[in-house]
Amino acid sequence: MKTVVQRVKSASVTVDGQLISQIAKGILVFAAVDKNDTPKEAESMASKVLKMKLWEDEQGVKWKKNVQEIEGEVLCVSQFTLLASTKKGNKPDFHKSAPAVKGKELYDTFFAKVRLLYSEERVKDGVFQAMMDVGLVNDGPVGVDYRCMDEAVTIEIETNPPEMKNPTGFTDFTSDKPEFGDTFKGHVHKTFELPASLLE
Repeated sequence: MKTVVQRVKSASVTVDGQLISQIAKGILVFAAVDKNDTPKEAESMASKVLKMKLWEDEQGVKWKKNVQEIEGEVLCVSQFTLLASTKKGNKPDFHKSAPAVKGKELYDTFFAKVRLLYSEERVKDGVFQAMMDVGLVNDGPVGVDYRCMDEAVTIEIETNPPEMKNPTGFTDFTSDKPEFGDTFKGHVHKTFELPASLLE
């Protein structure tokens, strides 16, 4: 499962000109369900978004408080396009997204878990598969940190981040035999044992 969490001063969802949900200070969560997700991923993600520390504490130290600790609100919006792949060509590919029935089931599991872990009154929802107009006022960091001045806080979270199969970058000869021209760079450690006669 993948989410994009934005710290907001306010956010809302409108469908066909009708206001569906609205929150004040808190987080706007765009959530996408992967075709391989299970209820375990949905529940894990619910916990992650609530625990994400996006606000400063009373002493002004940044990234110390989560949405629950500031008594903020949460607006969840289903957004399958977060899982788009653009590796081939210019047309996005959504093959990683869960089918509609499974997607709704697990999104509902995620939403219900967020409400259960926090507060039903403080957690709002959009409309699954609807053409939603999402409005928001970003809540950017305050302070003199040049890395985040006047920028919106937007965090991406994945329950199953891509696996690094071979972080060394070296050829994995356990699965492929070396061929002529292959090169290997690195440090080789070898233990040498001296003959007993030299130790006398």
